[in-house]
Amino acid sequence: MAYIEQIWQLKGLRKQNTDNLSDVIIGTQWKVTLVDDLGYSGSFDGATPFNISNINSNSFTPFSELTEEQVLGWIKNHVSGSNTSTNYWEHITGQISKSINANRYSESRVDENNFPWSPNSGSAEISTPA
Repeated sequence: MAYIEQIWQLKGLRKQNTDNLSDVIIGTQWKVTLVDDLGYSGSFDGATPFNISNINSNSFTPFSELTEEQVLGWIKNHVSGSNTSTNYWEHITGQISKSINANRYSESRVDENNFPWSPNSGSAEISTPA
């Protein structure tokens, strides 16, 4: 399935202090919506944890200076990057594809009054007496 648009949203952050740093992001809640080439969309809600022991204090960005783009970049790199132990983009797109297909090929119920041959549907042939 071809996707023409990705829409990422941050839904929440978790932060924690260390002995040396304050307000270190240790978790995120997010949502990604994919739109296919026919305009159908589906979403996936996720949570990405970050190990506080992996924080590099030399390149640490204070919480007040973080940007949405920066945090979303961490998430995208985590869930779809080259690290095979954290990459689950295939799972995400698979779930979104199921959602899109459910909308694209939705099932509907037709009751007897709406059958093509039903006199109430307007599609039945009505014979006139000679």
